[in-house]
Amino acid sequence: MVFIHDTRDQRGKHANVENYLTRNGHSIVRSKMYCGDIALLHDQSVCIDLKRDLQEVCGNLTQQHARFRDELIRAQEAAIRLIVLIEHSSTIKSLDDVRAWCNPRLAQSPRATTGGQLAAIMESMAEKYGVEWRFCAKQKTGREVCRILEVE
Repeated sequence: MVFIHDTRDQRGKHANVENYLTRNGHSIVRSKMYCGDIALLHDQSVCIDLKRDLQEVCGNLTQQHARFRDELIRAQEAAIRLIVLIEHSSTIKSLDDVRAWCNPRLAQSPRATTGGQLAAIMESMAEKYGVEWRFCAKQKTGREVCRILEVE
C-alpha cells in the first residue's frame, strides 16, 4: 500500500507510524493533504488526523478551536470521513475515559480544561461535524492506521 502523509505534520513527530509502515512493506509519499495527516494515496475518502496525546487535543479544541473546526468543516464538505486517532496511554479507550481524565495542567491552573469539559467538546464536534475519535497506545498507532485505512 502507498500512504500519503501531510507535509505540514512535523517530520519525526509520528516516526513510530512511518517506521511501522515501512517495516511492513508500505510506501509513504509526503505531500500537502486537504485534511488530516495520513491516508491511502489512491483513496483519500478516509483521512486520519494523528494526535500525540489528550494534551494536544485539548490545545486544538480550546486554543486553536477555530482552525480545528475549519478543518472539520472542510472534511465534511468534501465528504471525507475524518478520524482523529489519539495516541495516549492504553487506559484511554473511549470518551468515557476522557471524561475521567485528569489534565496535568490542573495542578498549575485551576482554570485548565477538565476531562469532562474536553469530552463534552469532543462529543459536540462529533455530532456537528461527523469527526470520529479513536484512541490507541503509541506503540500500536501504526498498526491501527493500517487497520482503519485498509479494513474500514
